[in-house]
Amino acid sequence: MTIFPFFQAAAETVANNNQGLALFGAAIGAGIAVIGAGMGIGRIGGQAVEGMARQPEAAGKIQTAALILAALIEGAALFGVVVAFQIQGKF
Repeated sequence: MTIFPFFQAAAETVANNNQGLALFGAAIGAGIAVIGAGMGIGRIGGQAVEGMARQPEAAGKIQTAALILAALIEGAALFGVVVAFQIQGKF
């Protein structure tokens, strides 16, 4: 597997200086923010399609609400990624 050399390099960086752990934490934080946003938007999309299939007359309202919620989730994820990159820039 190719992930083990990555962890080995991260462990060596942390052992050499204290900044490596902060950089590793920033990378993990950005990844978690993006994964969470993907899961949230996927869930919204799936539930919106299911709701439109059950009540086609309410499709317009459901679609509008789903679009607004997806934009809010995307904004929160972008904020999380920006904060992680700001932490990375400190070191």
